Formats: sequence, C-alpha cells, structure tokens
Amino acid sequence: MKLNKQNLSNLGPGVAVPAYALGDRRQGIAHIGVGGFHRAHQAFYTDSLMNTGEGLEWAICGVSLREEDRKNYQALKDQDFLYTLFELGDTPDTETRIIGAMSDMLMSNDGDLALIDKLASPDIRIVSLTITEGGYCIDDSTGEFMSHLPQIQHDLDHPATPKTVFGFLCAALAKRRAEGTPAFTLMSCDNLPHNGAVTRKALLAFAALRDRDLHDWIAANVSFPNAMVDRITPMTSSAHRLQLHDEKGIDDEWPVVCEPFVQWVLEDKFVNGRPAWEKVGVQFTDDVTPYEEMKIKLLNGSHLALTYLGALKGYRFVHETMNDPLFVEYMRTYMDLDVTPQLAPVPGIDLTDYKQTLIDRFSNQAIADQLERVCSDGSSKFPKFTVPTINRLILDQANLDRASLVVAAWALYLQGSKGENGVEYKIVDPRADFCKGLVADQALLTQRLLGVEEIFGAAIPQSAAFIASFEKNLNSLKQLGVDETLKQLLGQTA
Repeated sequence: MKLNKQNLSNLGPGVAVPAYALGDRRQGIAHIGVGGFHRAHQAFYTDSLMNTGEGLEWAICGVSLREEDRKNYQALKDQDFLYTLFELGDTPDTETRIIGAMSDMLMSNDGDLALIDKLASPDIRIVSLTITEGGYCIDDSTGEFMSHLPQIQHDLDHPATPKTVFGFLCAALAKRRAEGTPAFTLMSCDNLPHNGAVTRKALLAFAALRDRDLHDWIAANVSFPNAMVDRITPMTSSAHRLQLHDEKGIDDEWPVVCEPFVQWVLEDKFVNGRPAWEKVGVQFTDDVTPYEEMKIKLLNGSHLALTYLGALKGYRFVHETMNDPLFVEYMRTYMDLDVTPQLAPVPGIDLTDYKQTLIDRFSNQAIADQLERVCSDGSSKFPKFTVPTINRLILDQANLDRASLVVAAWALYLQGSKGENGVEYKIVDPRADFCKGLVADQALLTQRLLGVEEIFGAAIPQSAAFIASFEKNLNSLKQLGVDETLKQLLGQTA
C-alpha cells in the first residue's frame, strides 16, 4: 500500500495512524535539518501530543538547506509528508506508526524568500534544529565562532540570499523585528553539550557581524533552551524499507527506523508558547546539565569506545560488538571506573540502572545500528563525547589506559580501510582527508594527531602519561590486534 493521505484508512491493523484529522493541523514549528533523528524524536513527540487531541497548532514545517536532501524531500512530498515510524527491538512491544506531525517541507534552493517568509511568519513560534555537531561553526579548541568560513562570509556579504542556517535565521529575525512580530524560540535538538547555549553563541556572533542592533534584539528576545535528546536511529536502508513492506504492507520511500527507547529532557525556557510535550513523556527542567553530562559521557562516550574497535575487528553493526564478551566488559569497565565517578547526581535517575539500559540498547539485534553511522564525524564527536572525560582523568591522575584506547583505535581506523577479517569500512567525516593526513607519517603520528587543538584541546598533548598510554595501546592494536589488546587491558591474560 503506497503511503499517502488517501490510503491511510486502508493500512493494516498492525499500523497506528493519526487519531486527528490532518486538515485540522496548523503550523507552529519550523524544523531545520529533517533527517532520521528529528522524525523519530521531536516529530514523534509532537505527533503523540496531537494523538491526544491537543497541540494541533504545533504542526511542523520541515526545512532543508542542502540540495543533497532533494531525494528525501521528494519522497516525503509524494507521501503528503507522511512517513512510517518503524520501531525495531528484541521484544514484541514495538510500534509501527504513521506520523502526521509534519505538514509541509521547504527546500532553500526552491526560493530563499519563501523560506525567510516562513521563518518570519507569526504562526511559527519555535524554530528547531538538527544540523549535526559540526553545523554550529564553533571551534572546539577556542569556543569561538568560525566567522572566516567561506559560507559565513557569503552570508555576511549577501544577507538577502543566505546559504547557512545563521544567515536564514538572521534574515527572518530581522524581518520579524521590522514587522513587529514577536521572536521565536530557537531550540537545538542536536547531540552536543549545552546545545542551546552553543546555538545562542553562534547566532549572536554571526548577528554581531551582520547588524549590531539586530544582535541586541536577538539577545533580548530569542530564547535558547538546552536539551538532552536520546533515541538510537540508524540510517534507513533498503533492507529496512523491504522489511516494512514485507511485514506491514507499507510502501514508504523514506520511513524512519528506531529503537523503542526515547528520552527528551528540556529546559522550560520558551518565549512564544510551546506544545504541552510533558503530557507525552518529555521531562521539563530548570537545568538540563546533569542529564546531559550523563548521556553524553556514558552513552555517546561508550559508543565511541566500542565503534572504532568494532570496525578494526571487522564488525559492521553495534550489536555485533555487544555479542562479544570482551567488548561488553570493556564498555562496563570504562563506564564504571572512568566515567561514573565524574558525574554529579542526576535527579530521578539511578546510574546503575541507566548503564544496564545502555548495554541492553546497544545489544538490540533487530535495529542493526551501523557502526559506520556511529563512527562518522569523529573529528566533531571526540571533543564533545570523549575529551572531557580524558581531561578529568588527567587532572585526577587516574588510569588512562581505557580512555586512551578509544583514541588509539580511532588513529588506527583512520590509517586503514578494512578490519582484521578483511571487511572493508568507509571513513565518513567532513574532514576525512585532513584526519587521514594526521596519521600518515608513523614517526610524527602522536605529535600531529594529539596536537590538533580543536579536537583534543590543550591538556592531552601536554600529558606525558596520556601520550605513553596512547602509544602503548596503538602499538598493541597494531602488533597484537583488538582481542589481545582488550584482554591485556582487562587483565585477562595469563
């Protein structure tokens, strides 16, 4: 059955459809960066609220600033912007559901003015973002906005025809200010520490270069709530589409697959209203920091700890690493001994239970989460997910071997193209050539790799203890392989 409005009533009994009339939706949110995570997370929660009969004025208008999203845009358009949320898990309590929270989508290349007008519309009261960790143009080593980037310079020179998210946001906010329209809330749903504060810093830095008065108006009127977001959402593959077709009878050009688990902790700092997401499981708080630290250091940090080692071993999926007892013990030990002592108490969360939940989630066979997805963009992920843990270990003069192995595995991964069993992998990173160049000369590898301050900061290359631990692990991986390195690290050798 082809997915569209006309066929909704003809879908099988195992598929949940919107409990609201699609014609009753009114747009209140514009979301920039429509991908799998947004559709499995923020749009999922909004749809859940709409299914209770509330929140119909908060329908989402999707936005893409990338021409490479054209195929997915067309797929959604052909389906009246409906799509299937296909939960995959190892237990029977999974859901297949048609999401109707998105009512339209705009491509920037189809008309800059139309997009600016949409973002400036009084109906749009929240603009949300999933633009990846690197999309905020913040230099991780200095914390400063990278105004020198060519695309940023273009937008400063051509404010009426922007290309970047900051150019479009400023153009829309300038229009709202001129027309007396209240500001919107700018809400990041990206997976980075203090995502709201990072968004505020980047936008204000851009606005200051463009128009100082506009900068001041944004600073006074726009809010930037921080959020902790969580749901494992692998890339949708042809196999997923075929599985959905065969099991549920749905022909969906771009479904989203995800695990059953979902979490969103959000600061209640909105300037122009918000959906009552708390009625469908979102936790609102005054300070998201402890939740954010827990999730980023434990979940994302453990993902990186597993993923490059897994690729080197020749695994292709996260669950394969969790089928390997050595990897599970390494992950548990890293979480228990290296990360947990650094965490403040998290209201309402038992960390022992949370860590077991992570092991269960990573072990999900049905979702088949790709290591390539988790390996991607390492140069942006290390500064946020792993380096803070290492810096604290250095400061505490603690054991560095488990944490340095994460970095050593990345270094060896960048040098190669296939695992120990010959399974090839692809290095996916906007800076892939730069990163591979850092590890090309074996004699200079440590100095050149760890010396990249925007990735590793200042403390790591100055720590003789870390350098020694890193080189020991790198040599062990090369000479002995992944299994023997893990056994020695975990004290399992005779």
